[in-house]
Amino acid sequence: MSEGVPPEGAKQERVQKALARMGYGSRREIERLIGKEQIRINGQLAKIGDHVKEGDKVNIGKRRAIITSDVKRIRVLLYNKPEGEICTQKDDEGRPTVFDSIGRLHEGRWISVGRLDINSSGLLLFTNYGDLANHLMHPSSEIEREYAVRVNGVVTDEVINNLLKGVELEDGLLKFDQILDSGGQGANHWYHVVLKEGKNREVRRLWQSQDMRVSRLIRVRYGSLVLPRDLKVGSKRELSLDEIKTLFADINLKWPENRDELAMQRSNKAKHESIRNQKFGGKSSAKTSSSQSAHKDKSSIKKDKKSVWNKGKKKR
Repeated sequence: MSEGVPPEGAKQERVQKALARMGYGSRREIERLIGKEQIRINGQLAKIGDHVKEGDKVNIGKRRAIITSDVKRIRVLLYNKPEGEICTQKDDEGRPTVFDSIGRLHEGRWISVGRLDINSSGLLLFTNYGDLANHLMHPSSEIEREYAVRVNGVVTDEVINNLLKGVELEDGLLKFDQILDSGGQGANHWYHVVLKEGKNREVRRLWQSQDMRVSRLIRVRYGSLVLPRDLKVGSKRELSLDEIKTLFADINLKWPENRDELAMQRSNKAKHESIRNQKFGGKSSAKTSSSQSAHKDKSSIKKDKKSVWNKGKKKR
């Protein structure tokens, strides 16, 4: 571990960047944990600016990690979040979480790209690749989020103009970039709204500023990723490699070139194993065959012993 500029030799990177890349949270979350003295590097308390290298042992709260050069495979998951689930790892009140629903990874962990409050549903993204998560969430990327909103109240032209021009709230000037009337009557009137920030309960608070109540809120798009019509509530779907590459291109994030080489190595290894199993039989088959053969030999020995004993008994 070192501060400032890392020494020559082994490749090093800042601890928050390494842990985010490995899927242990966003860089901001890691920095927050460092500030709370909940991260140790090789037994020593971590500080902002510390560097780590491959093989270093890191404690993140009660979890342990060993720094690796990179995640083996970049993964992205689409999840259709139902109402009633919260977007945290654990809940002190025992409420269901989105992480309970999507399952855990054997290496690293899923990072939630943004959040939806407990009463909201729709598209939620997860990835194990910290650089992708940071790029999708950072305000400078200006990634669009689109929501379908059911609003109770009379929405006039003045209300629409106010929401498009911007409303000054406790955390600054907030506004929608687009508002589309999607039809409906009375208490069942729907609008589609688009914004480029992901502040806490931003959509609800904007409508509330105009004395409108949001009775349903569904995220239907995040950047170029649209909530699939056939993805049922509470279901998930993982993106293919080509879809992930397209996502990188759409958000102007450079695709790491070593990924194609690693994917090729995995493909060749799997192909080699398949050919070997077809030619010589799988390990499990060989093990079963060997076990059956041994069992057969033992049975024969027992049978021979019994035969000899019977002959001896007849002689007596």
